[in-house]
Amino acid sequence: MTVPPLLADSLPAGATTTIAMWLCPILGHFLGAIPVGLLLGFAQGVDIRQHGSGNIGATNAARVLGWKWGILALVLDALKGLLPVLAARILTRDSPNSIHVQVVTGIFAILGHMFPVWLGFRGGKGVATGLGVALVLSPISSLFALAAYLLMFAVTRVSSMGSLVAALTFPTAEWIRTGSNMFSSEHWSLGVFSLAIPALIILRHRSNIVRMIRGQEGALKAPAAEAPAADPPKQDG
Repeated sequence: MTVPPLLADSLPAGATTTIAMWLCPILGHFLGAIPVGLLLGFAQGVDIRQHGSGNIGATNAARVLGWKWGILALVLDALKGLLPVLAARILTRDSPNSIHVQVVTGIFAILGHMFPVWLGFRGGKGVATGLGVALVLSPISSLFALAAYLLMFAVTRVSSMGSLVAALTFPTAEWIRTGSNMFSSEHWSLGVFSLAIPALIILRHRSNIVRMIRGQEGALKAPAAEAPAADPPKQDG
């Protein structure tokens, strides 16, 4: 008995890459735009936009809903970035442009998370989704950035501080890892990603930075109960 070929294997040479070049970024964008934290809040009868920082990301989900929901939001937000980029890698594995398709797909997923069309382009800050993307594109630099976040958060209990340090660590680690090859013809898109996305994440934290300068940025604490925390908007997250 002959095994039917996979769809990708039955397409003409180059067709899979061409399809992936268009399909993966689009799917990545709409997957990234799924407001995981908000939906988890709705499942608990809470609109997390009305509590804590008002942000739909994992940090505010942890503050408003509790740690277990915050961790779940973090994992799912990361998967929103990881899965479409991984799919792009598989579909374009035989193409010399594979890394570029992966990078574009990852950027679209992150932008979808930050600017979801069905929430009036008011989304999260891109840290968890960016981590998911970066874990596929550059695992080593991603792990350094994650370690920097965990260390800073352990010391300060301020998630935004950890995010900012991680955003600075990733391009630094990538530059150390690749050296003069960071913007080579084969990897220039990853080099652009390594600078542009951390810069965008830092820009999305501008209100947090202002509060840090003023000494007003609050530490993240788990709510005492599953009910929404009563803290006013504009805290860390």
